Amino acid sequence: MWKYYAILSALFAGATAVLAKLGMKGVSGNLATAIRTTVVLVISWSIVLTAGEIKDLKTITKNNLVFLLLSGVATGLSWIFYFKALETGPVSKVVPIDKLSIAIAILLSVVILKESVDLKTMLGAEPDHSRNNPFDSIINFL
Repeated sequence: MWKYYAILSALFAGATAVLAKLGMKGVSGNLATAIRTTVVLVISWSIVLTAGEIKDLKTITKNNLVFLLLSGVATGLSWIFYFKALETGPVSKVVPIDKLSIAIAILLSVVILKESVDLKTMLGAEPDHSRNNPFDSIINFL
């Protein structure tokens, strides 16, 4: 099931850059990030409340909280810099650079989480995708 969620994530992430660029005309990247963050906040808490998961708040450990807060800081900074880049640069140039996060996340997962990574994953994460068909990930999924 995780593969389907990953594909949906990619589809929405791809739309995000273009929609954000269209919505940022005459608006600062900081304000755009704040508006986007508010939307994400409302949607996230609506899902938690609708699913009845609010009761799970009491199961959050100090360790969970520390790392979720750090993740939130990293997400916020990522979004701020992403929107600043979109504010001043073309989507077609910003998005490929932003996607270096894939290689960084894989590297951190190996170093910090001690995950093993196979050759296929490492080759798919290489920064130079000029030789690759953009649909390779979907083809390999099928």
